[in-house]
Amino acid sequence: MTRLASGLRAVVAAALLAAFAFALIGPLANLALWSVAERWYTPYKLPVSYGLRYWAQVFRPTGDAMASLGTSVWIAVLTVVVALALSIPAGYALGRLRLPARSVLMVLFLLPQAFPSVAIYINVARIFYDLGLNGTVLGVVLVHAAHGLVYSVWITAAAFAAVDKELELAARNLGAKPFHVFLTVTLPLAAPGILASGIFVFLESLDEFTGTFFVGVPQVTTLPLLLYSAAMGGNYQIASITALILLVPSVLFMLFIERFLRADVLSRVGG
Repeated sequence: MTRLASGLRAVVAAALLAAFAFALIGPLANLALWSVAERWYTPYKLPVSYGLRYWAQVFRPTGDAMASLGTSVWIAVLTVVVALALSIPAGYALGRLRLPARSVLMVLFLLPQAFPSVAIYINVARIFYDLGLNGTVLGVVLVHAAHGLVYSVWITAAAFAAVDKELELAARNLGAKPFHVFLTVTLPLAAPGILASGIFVFLESLDEFTGTFFVGVPQVTTLPLLLYSAAMGGNYQIASITALILLVPSVLFMLFIERFLRADVLSRVGG
């Protein structure tokens, strides 16, 4: 009975692992299959013919995909700059200073997640239209930055809170001025958390669709908007290739985190 029970547990564990692997890899495999399918229709379970014709169409110099990717990356970079410019001083104040109603202020940064995004972006689009920001890169960056602050402020506040105050006091005792202490002690020690915050904001901006749709269309076209248009038009090959392209920055950033931001460093962010 013991051997039978062990065998059953092994079978169940293998089945659960296989189901998890299928749920994780299955959608990616389907995207990869669609990206090389030149003809695929019912009742065939696999593509009738394979080729790279749609890849060549996406990467041709006159195509929209590369221009949309460039726009997406540029907007994401600007979003990171704006978000960090706001979250670094805010994170320092929330993480190092004794502010009244600090917990309330921290919760306020979560409010954008508390309401349906469509309703928020419709009203933002109306306001931006009056301000002349609709259909501009600046308008899209502001929307992305407002959304990214949810992650950026919390992570940077935790990063600054994890810095040992004794190190700052030691620098002050040696004659360093407060701003010099911040630049040479506090900021470098909090840098891993700030970098992680910037990465999260970048990836969030790169994949953002709803805010870009309401504020940027039709003048600003990012890769998620191109993916949406291709999918709605029934061009699943272009949509799949676009989705695979969107995966590349995420994978590269995850490899960067694994290579340069060790677990023991990141563990201090929430300390």
